[in-house]
Amino acid sequence: MQSRREQITAALTILPSIILLGIFVYGFIANSVYMSTTDWGQSAAMSLNPQIESVGLENYRELFTGFLNVRFRQDLANMFFFTVLFVTLTLLVGLLLATIVDQLIWGEAFFRTVFLYPMSLSMVVTGTIWRWMLQPRGGINFLPTLIGLPPGEFLWLSSREQKLVFDWSHILHYFCLMIIIVLAFSLYGSWRRREKRRVVWKAAAFGVLLAVVASGVLTRIQLLPFPEPHGFNDALWGVVLAAVWQMSGYTMALYLAGLRTVPGELREAARVDGGSEFQIYRYVDLPLLKPITVSAIVILGHIALKIFDLIFAISSPDHYPTSMPAITMFLKTFRGNELAVGSAIGVILFVIVSFLIIPYLVVSFRKEV
Repeated sequence: MQSRREQITAALTILPSIILLGIFVYGFIANSVYMSTTDWGQSAAMSLNPQIESVGLENYRELFTGFLNVRFRQDLANMFFFTVLFVTLTLLVGLLLATIVDQLIWGEAFFRTVFLYPMSLSMVVTGTIWRWMLQPRGGINFLPTLIGLPPGEFLWLSSREQKLVFDWSHILHYFCLMIIIVLAFSLYGSWRRREKRRVVWKAAAFGVLLAVVASGVLTRIQLLPFPEPHGFNDALWGVVLAAVWQMSGYTMALYLAGLRTVPGELREAARVDGGSEFQIYRYVDLPLLKPITVSAIVILGHIALKIFDLIFAISSPDHYPTSMPAITMFLKTFRGNELAVGSAIGVILFVIVSFLIIPYLVVSFRKEV
């Protein structure tokens, strides 16, 4: 048991870190939240004594419903599609590479180094390299000519064709559908684990949301007085390809470490019971890799939601089809001097990232307890 003196010494040791963290992290976050509720930037933004007045949530209303902020709403759509594709493909490619490397008899160290190397590069370097490779008349499109085929014509970064188009004025309806899908998977998992209490409240929430969607109430609520189509732009494929190339080695390392910790006794027992190698992989290895998958999803999702430097380097900040909220925040703040609007975008990104991080931390703390 620690003495009183040891406790005081420990507290004084970490006190400077707590003070600095409170000032330069949480203090700046609080200041950004406050500034997002002002009109800072509409007057002389860079003057010594700017006239700043409170406008409440007007900046947020303009971002989500204002006529001049169509780009920000498309940025949110781009961020959603990019996050889903980036996280999914990075996990799949990383798991595939880890499985292959784990089965190698020789050359494991060489291939592990090769696959990990892209992660050592900065996003700016990655963006510059892939910008050259994804040129419409060179790079990847030129590869078919090496075997006598015509060159490719896919516009990796400059396409303006959209798929999965939806109307932003009905975004509440689509958001509710997403929650229903997530609840359905969560409800199924709780039912399989026989968690009666969670099954009850999840089933109740699922039923209520399903009734709301079926009644058509949300489709009659329109955020805009006119239709505003948004969707997945084909130009995002180039950004996804570059990001997956860089981060798949990271997930490979995580999965490879996880595969090496699977007890050999479990695999041998499965073989004795007549399980094939695929069945052992499916029912022994993959379930034990679930904690690694969850951690990887949180880390990769965090990277995807706030991505900036890769987009800046690979397609420039002025390229609308591949823009993300962080890019628009930069343009609003440092080019347009709309400092309050830039703060509002920063707060929105902070809230979105929190929806991913906080549940993970809560679950982790519960497991530790």
